[in-house]
This record gives sequence, structure tokens and C-alpha cells, in this order.
Amino acid sequence: MSPKEVPSPATEYQVMTRYLVATASVHTTAAACDYLQSRVEPDDEVLVVAVREPALDDRDPGDATNVARTRLVAPTVETVAREGDPVEEIRAVATERDVDVLVVGPRRGDHETSGDVPGRTLRALLAGSAWPVVVVPETALP
Repeated sequence: MSPKEVPSPATEYQVMTRYLVATASVHTTAAACDYLQSRVEPDDEVLVVAVREPALDDRDPGDATNVARTRLVAPTVETVAREGDPVEEIRAVATERDVDVLVVGPRRGDHETSGDVPGRTLRALLAGSAWPVVVVPETALP
């Protein structure tokens, strides 16, 4: 086989990235989609995880996962709904699905109601994460 016939390592191996978007609001999901749009490749995987906490509104996590399906065309978006403690559930899904990167917002809700302090979930994920964590800024929806 001549050198011209040998495939280069770049064409022989495709590197796929698994992103886990942890969200509880449409604002966080929109910001995560804005972040991912220029970074994801068609072979990448995006897993959107919404964790419902029993004391909170059921509607927002469901709406949050739907935003990703409409804003990201490629790659395919898979959604997972869980119930319980957000930190525990996010870590469990990340481990089960062997994700490469966590994408999260700074806090549940919006800046006007929660101030500038990062939320409990973000603080816990940053303090004890086995994965790179990308924190996307809050965004206003059009």
C-alpha cells in the first residue's frame, strides 16, 4: 500500500462528545443551546436532563427540555426527566451515560428573582465534579 492509500488518523477516527445539559428552566436551555450550536458536530450526543423537585412547578422542567428539541437541529437531542435532588440525579445520569461535559446555568429561575449568587446545584457540581462543567450565562428569550 502506498502512502497515498493510507488513511490519515484524522479521517479514520471520529471523536464524539456527549454533552449533558442540566436544566430546570427554558432560559437555561436556551443559553445552553446557544453555546452548543457552534460546537456540536452531527455525531455528538446531547442529553437534556430536567430534574423535578417535588415542591416546585412541574411545568418548567418539561418546557425546558422541549426548548432543546426545537433549537438544536443536529445532533439529535435526547431528554430525560428525573425526580429528586438535582445534584444527585445529574451526577447519576452523567455516570450512567458516560458523558464528557456538563452544561449548566448559574441558578434556577432568573437573575431578577435570585440575584447574582450561583445556585446550590451549580455550587455542588463545581465542588465535586468528575466532569468539565460549562456554566452558560442566563439569556432572555425573544
